[in-house]
Amino acid sequence: MLSFSLQSGSNGNSIYVEAGDARLLFDAGISGRQMALRLAARGRDPADCDAVIISHEHTDHVCGLRVLQKKYGVPAYLTERTWRAARNRVGPLTDVRRFTAGEAFTIKGVTIHTIRTPHDAVDSVCFVVEHDGKRLGIFSDLGHPFAALRDALNDVDAAYLESNYDPEMLEFGPYPAHLKQRIASDAGHISNQEAAALSRTVARGSRLKWLGLAHLSEQNNAPELALDAQADAVGKSFPVFVASRKAVSEIWEV
Repeated sequence: MLSFSLQSGSNGNSIYVEAGDARLLFDAGISGRQMALRLAARGRDPADCDAVIISHEHTDHVCGLRVLQKKYGVPAYLTERTWRAARNRVGPLTDVRRFTAGEAFTIKGVTIHTIRTPHDAVDSVCFVVEHDGKRLGIFSDLGHPFAALRDALNDVDAAYLESNYDPEMLEFGPYPAHLKQRIASDAGHISNQEAAALSRTVARGSRLKWLGLAHLSEQNNAPELALDAQADAVGKSFPVFVASRKAVSEIWEV
């Protein structure tokens, strides 16, 4: 199994996973043009993708969905409640396939486990992708750390993990009070320190081999702060990278 991030942040999210015969996209929060360019930069083509699997209905996860299907014919997998919430902003789709939050489904021999998250969306989920004994976690838009997330992180070989904000930058930053409260609430995003606390509990002695920090805020975080928090938690030698808000990542093997 291999994976790379096309983009990660409040300006758009999409992650590519290749396992066996399956070519999968998780979320489509960037334009169809950018998805094609960034896939091409890693030798891939959106027309070869077997599915785009949506975590929730927020614009930074679905805005490229219609173009991805209309131009490249990629089937969209999402829950019924997420589809109802997203379809007005996405527009008509011809190939929508439903899954149930909290359950698993299979595409070309790859099992996608879905885990409900307490993020402020109608039916938000995160994912564990499993193939040939390897497991990749895609853990973003989490709300707050929760028991099922800790269990899942303890049982994956690699993971993308949300590390959205630095508490001090958020507190003294430019956002209005209501938005600050939303981000830091139990239904918002998790901080660098919360992400570090999660990885601290599993990195030593677990099967986790690398960590990609995801969904960093442009206004309320900095890559070096997120990386420093992880270094304090798991040590400087543990492989950790930041999934960029602006560019495709390197290819990482699971």
